[in-house]
Amino acid sequence: MPQLDTSTWVTMILSMFLVLFIIFQLKISKYNFHHNPEPTLTKMPKQNTPWETKWTKIYLPLSLPL
Repeated sequence: MPQLDTSTWVTMILSMFLVLFIIFQLKISKYNFHHNPEPTLTKMPKQNTPWETKWTKIYLPLSLPL
């Protein structure tokens, strides 16, 4: 049974990482990124709820006058 020659594995793995790094850098460099993004203000529509128009108070036993 022949032995597996592993002497070139390190070279192949390192060259693969280098090629992958270059490919990803080239793909990322095609995108245009904004340098100073400014936040946009979004206004939430006000929703009228039934309990906003009524005056209610919760009386707890400990908050009653003596």
